Amino acid sequence: MYISKLTLVNYKNFKNTSLRFHKGVNTIIGENGSGKSNILRAIRLLLDDNMVRSAYRLEEGDFSRSLEQWQGHWIIISMEFDEITTDESVQALFLHGTAPLDDGPIHKATYNLIFRPKKDIRLKLAALGSFDFKELSEIRDSITIDDYETLFTGRSSADFGNPAVYRSIVGDFDICDFSSETEFPEIGAKVPGFLSVTKEVSLTFIQALRDVVSEFHNNRTNPLLTLLKSKSGDINPLTMEPISEMVRGLNASIEGLEDVQSVRNHIRETIKDAAGETYSPASLSIKSDLPEEADKLFQSLRLFVGESEEGYEGAIHELSLGGANLIYLTLKLLEFKYQREKLAMANFLLIEEPEAHIHTHIQKTLFDRIAYSDAQIIYTTHSTHISEVSNVSNVNILGRHGAFCEAYQPARGLDPTQINSIQRYLDAVRSNLLFAKSVILVEGDVEEILIPILIKLVLGVSVDELGISVINIRSTGFKNVAVLFHDLRIKKRCAIITDLDKAFFNITVQATDNAIVAKIKAKAAGSQKAGLERQADLTGFTAGNPWLETFYAKHTFEVDFVAAGNQEAIVQTIPKVYKDQGTRDEAKQQLKSGDLQLMGSRTLTMARQEGKGWFALLLAENLTPHVQIPDYIIQAIHFAHGKFPRSLIVRILQYRAEYRYGADVANLPAKQLFLQEINRFAQGGIGLAEFKITIGCLLPGDPIIVFLGKLQ
Repeated sequence: MYISKLTLVNYKNFKNTSLRFHKGVNTIIGENGSGKSNILRAIRLLLDDNMVRSAYRLEEGDFSRSLEQWQGHWIIISMEFDEITTDESVQALFLHGTAPLDDGPIHKATYNLIFRPKKDIRLKLAALGSFDFKELSEIRDSITIDDYETLFTGRSSADFGNPAVYRSIVGDFDICDFSSETEFPEIGAKVPGFLSVTKEVSLTFIQALRDVVSEFHNNRTNPLLTLLKSKSGDINPLTMEPISEMVRGLNASIEGLEDVQSVRNHIRETIKDAAGETYSPASLSIKSDLPEEADKLFQSLRLFVGESEEGYEGAIHELSLGGANLIYLTLKLLEFKYQREKLAMANFLLIEEPEAHIHTHIQKTLFDRIAYSDAQIIYTTHSTHISEVSNVSNVNILGRHGAFCEAYQPARGLDPTQINSIQRYLDAVRSNLLFAKSVILVEGDVEEILIPILIKLVLGVSVDELGISVINIRSTGFKNVAVLFHDLRIKKRCAIITDLDKAFFNITVQATDNAIVAKIKAKAAGSQKAGLERQADLTGFTAGNPWLETFYAKHTFEVDFVAAGNQEAIVQTIPKVYKDQGTRDEAKQQLKSGDLQLMGSRTLTMARQEGKGWFALLLAENLTPHVQIPDYIIQAIHFAHGKFPRSLIVRILQYRAEYRYGADVANLPAKQLFLQEINRFAQGGIGLAEFKITIGCLLPGDPIIVFLGKLQ
């Protein structure tokens, strides 16, 4: 039996989303604050026997932050199981509690935690008339968390992930529309208290490794003590009796030491001298308090580990962070093995961010080796190294959308061939696209190297700060990767940047063309034709998909870059490309000619001679914040990022002010005027349209003008 689906409604930072799981190892990946820990807690509320009390004591903070007002809304955590065994005891549990009514053995079942207003509140809401907002407001304002109840249900037929279904059961607060019913069979039958799923499954939770040493010092959380206690229950009391007798003898021997008795007598005499016989204790002893009970004896045991071959074994606090964390993980995994020996109906292992302080190779090996045929394992991580060895079919990706987060399944709806191709593609570098807020796909080293540099120089913020990953697909093909970004899969923006390869010189065949010229024209014509075909193909591929859009260099990156007005940066690379002075002079003349055919041809010649990637590195050394970003790249940035908030626009322009005016006293009046306009915009005293005109007048020709022109 395994968890096949988890639906969260109004829980923590989830408004309404579903995660899908498979047998074996599953991965949940996402940035910090995306809700990875909340998902594990939701699973534990349903399946961890240690969390039952917490399930009955949910609080205001457990409601989704996307709700304007939590009062009246429900929290729903719904779990679906698959491949339930035909064992009689297992079938009995689910037939009574969590499965659809059926004549034969069941193989799927639902189990839900529902946190809802108590019946008297539901009756008040049910009695409301449509659009009776005043009465609704009064009812909601009077509701406290004490007016809520927790119930576990099974045999539910409701699709809790459907907002329309939720409104039909809970009500529509926007139009004050509530059903006259207060009990809904589709939410399932209440599971009787004597039928506890938590008692029948084995669940081990390994929390994020942040302070392992304190875990070992706490008897409640010490994993070594937990293991020893689990084993001590199997030890015959007769086996422990000789040890207990030895401890009693040791205690007596310590108490009988001459110095101990001497100190005892001196204490008694001093008390009598100070307080007198009447107020002195009737008796006083010094006793050895070594524990005789097995579990207390176990508390005195400590783990010592040697990290090197020197033979020295140190306590946990003496180990490196990685070493201590690895030991902690090992003990928790052993705890899980002990749990599995109890022959539960299902075994679940939840591991929260195992990558903390653990070496890259250990991360990959750990994930690759921890797999049990009779258990379902769910990891949360933001490690690209763990995601690299994850099966993309078993991955859930968390994405943030303002106040709430959603879960995406990147392989959903794809055929096996597509999934296999993506799996091979997602190595440690390219798996960044699974973590990014948005993605720009490029097809060459030049774009991969220079686009992040151009953005940093002109905007003053990095692509990482913007949440954009620039991914080089190389020879993989855009469609093979871009297929991930879709309403069914990853709902994040993905901009594709490619070349139209339009010829920048006359390719009309002339009778006077020699063989070399004819060959050059034929090649250019072929590239131009291929560019148009690529455009038509990608246009059809992205049509109707709001998460994908393609942006084209009219020619190629190098040609469009020099055409944008960046000749001087390329001229600066000439000494590192050519040794012959005559060639240097000729190249410089061509690059400064203003003739696109001459400029483009020379730039491409230099790039091919050095290798495009290496030439991009040479070029990067000569770029300044005054570099002009080609228009199609600016468009791609705007699409990938989405709307730029006012605060970020202000920060970008403050950076431009420092670059443009610096600390020169002569520029101070102009700088103050510029900063004054920025401040006016920041405070809402001027609209975006007027602000763009103002900046255009204050910074004529500045590269930021093109960027501002695309803002909406």
